[in-house]
Amino acid sequence: MYNSSHLGKIKTLEANAPAAIKAFRDFDKAAMADGAIPVKYKELMALAVAFTTQCPYCIEIHAGQARRAGASDPELAETVAVAAALRAGAAVTHGTHAFQGT
Repeated sequence: MYNSSHLGKIKTLEANAPAAIKAFRDFDKAAMADGAIPVKYKELMALAVAFTTQCPYCIEIHAGQARRAGASDPELAETVAVAAALRAGAAVTHGTHAFQGT
């Protein structure tokens, strides 16, 4: 299912829903711009989210953008570890629901 060439079909989305896609692009640009949180950290946060949502497109895009923003191999590795810890933590805390009524 994953194929980076599919990203070329975003043009089809733009042609058929131009206002919505423009609004998305504007929002994305504003959210990822340098601000109180520097771009490098925003890209690492985006990468952690991409790991937990398991979006290969986002992983590819944000890994490259994190690197361009100066992220190092140790920072990328720790981002993987943080995402894994949160994903595992969610399994543990959600697992407590299995014990309702006991």
